[in-house]
Amino acid sequence: MKVLFFSFIIIIIDQATKLFIKGFSVPSLGINVEGMYHGQQVDIIGDFLRLTFIENPGMAFGFDPGTDMKIWISLFSIVASIGLTIYLYNIRKEHFGTRIALSFILGGAIGNLIDRMFYGVIYGYAPLFYGKVVDFIDFDFFNISLLGRNYDRFPIFNIADSSVTIGVLLLLIFYNKMHKEPEPAAETQTGTNETVLADGGEEHEIATDSPAVDDNLKEKSQDNDEPDNGKEIPL
Repeated sequence: MKVLFFSFIIIIIDQATKLFIKGFSVPSLGINVEGMYHGQQVDIIGDFLRLTFIENPGMAFGFDPGTDMKIWISLFSIVASIGLTIYLYNIRKEHFGTRIALSFILGGAIGNLIDRMFYGVIYGYAPLFYGKVVDFIDFDFFNISLLGRNYDRFPIFNIADSSVTIGVLLLLIFYNKMHKEPEPAAETQTGTNETVLADGGEEHEIATDSPAVDDNLKEKSQDNDEPDNGKEIPL
């Protein structure tokens, strides 16, 4: 189950970045990270890439299914994560690329699950399972209109969201390679071999699919079919 190491690394990076964005303190260790205030923006590469701190109450990329669905989403995420871990164990000897893809999906799912389960309790704004997911990666995007709405930036996301997306793309790539039917082996020999008796009583094995060989065999067969009338002996 070495691929679970990738899931673990993704969860650590995801949670570390979220804590630094949101801020945290450990008084016993003298640690206090202020973080960003909600809605704050910090340019990284001009207007193309910036950090924008928001929290969404739902799923990945800011999708909000409603408060009544939060508990069910969290429970589904728990069941799905357990099922995915068991599945990874069952295919531990299968294609490595497929297992890596699933480990990315598992790491991203658990990363956002931690937010929904515990952040409301840790930061004191909601009960268990009703926390909000921290998003902060903000990319510029083409100006498009979709379903009556204009979009000029990509939906703000986090490390867990990107991990799930990468995992799904890798899964599609490696799934096709894993289930690609093998090409039939090229025939290295055509026709059959026959053993003929040549002059001198020696046996020779030849291929009979060659036209030239067929003609030679026919001529030799005709020669062998001629009756032996004997030879004239001079007196």
